[in-house]
Amino acid sequence: MHHQHSWNLQISECIQAIHERHTPYMVQPEYRIYEMNKRLQSRTEDSDNLWWDAFATEFFEDDATLTLSFCLEDGPKRYTIGRTLIPRYFSTVFEGGVTDLYYILKHSKESYHNSSITVDCDQCAMVTQHGKPMFTKVCTEGRLILEFTFDDLMRIKTWHFTIRQYRELVPRSILAMHAQDPQVLDQLSKNITRMGLTNFTLNYLRLCVILEPMQELMSRHKTYNLSPRDCLKTCLFQKWQRMVAPPAEPTRQPTTKRRKRKNSTSSTSNSSAGANANSTGSKKKTPAANLSLSSQVPGLGAIPNCSLNPGRDGDLCHSTAVTPSGQFKEKH
Repeated sequence: MHHQHSWNLQISECIQAIHERHTPYMVQPEYRIYEMNKRLQSRTEDSDNLWWDAFATEFFEDDATLTLSFCLEDGPKRYTIGRTLIPRYFSTVFEGGVTDLYYILKHSKESYHNSSITVDCDQCAMVTQHGKPMFTKVCTEGRLILEFTFDDLMRIKTWHFTIRQYRELVPRSILAMHAQDPQVLDQLSKNITRMGLTNFTLNYLRLCVILEPMQELMSRHKTYNLSPRDCLKTCLFQKWQRMVAPPAEPTRQPTTKRRKRKNSTSSTSNSSAGANANSTGSKKKTPAANLSLSSQVPGLGAIPNCSLNPGRDGDLCHSTAVTPSGQFKEKH
């Protein structure tokens, strides 16, 4: 009886442990979006870069990508940023005057794969509450496709949001308050976003076009503590080596057939012809290592040094040119 009681107790403890396991993600991947909304609501004005890095680490994989597609006045746009730039993207949303941000997913479809789960929501809404320049609620609608890793962390691997339309909602109370002021009414009638995105976010996405290709340079500088010029030279040299490297030849099996012996006259002529061919081939071949990088890449160009705060003329970036002596010279 004692052994049976202890056995039943162990079984009940196992069942209780299974029920207490924190695994709601395997049932409903949308729960992760709900958790992300809650984490964004817990943001404060004192949230620094470390807070945003922790936010991205909690919800995005190390090799995650975030893509935004929309259409502006000058044509369609598509921006894709990597994992290192994702935290700054979310922070720029709040820097543009947004006080609240959350996502609403309706009638989403889920598909399970071997190592991932895809959530396709054709009716997704990104809702932002703006406190400045005026109190406005912006509903940005579109299609959101998410790919989650199928594990305990359930983090996002790819995020693709295609914006179709947006609406800016101003409370009636504010319109009634300024009904007799035509200047304020004219200001209220103007949009404060473009396709639901603030100017801060749009400027950052344009800046990411420059920053994304420079991730290799930044990583090399952080790892090996090299100067910007040396990082650029080594990256260019490695890419050049991969371009000029000959393709690997397949290994040939040794032949076991015996060749017939020819007379001395033909063998002598063949050997002399082969020697001439080898000498001619050796003259045509040039080792890749002997070619200098400066001859292949004559101008290493300018290394952009960008800032999110636009200058007086509205430019986002100024460049730092490398002089022949190896020094840096700023060009505005």
